[in-house]
Amino acid sequence: MKTVTPEQLQPPLAPKWVLLTAIFLPGVGQVLNNTPLRGFFMVCFMIMLGLITFNLAQPDVSMVGKLAGGVFIYALSVMDAYYWARYRSEIFSHSRHG
Repeated sequence: MKTVTPEQLQPPLAPKWVLLTAIFLPGVGQVLNNTPLRGFFMVCFMIMLGLITFNLAQPDVSMVGKLAGGVFIYALSVMDAYYWARYRSEIFSHSRHG
């Protein structure tokens, strides 16, 4: 088995690009962080909770209110992708310099 040195590792994608991707493409931020299953589950929960709150909301509630569950998971997904991108970036920089 071949050993990989820290100099041979590819740096993770910059956190700002992961954040922008996560904002416009839900779940893909997690994929860019090498956690595709996590991204898949985020999208599934986003859809499920969006549908649940849509069906349970009163008729006079705004569309954002009707989709509040999905919007909540979307916000968590964006923050999660950015957090882990920053974490991976810090770990990578410390492994190369220390």
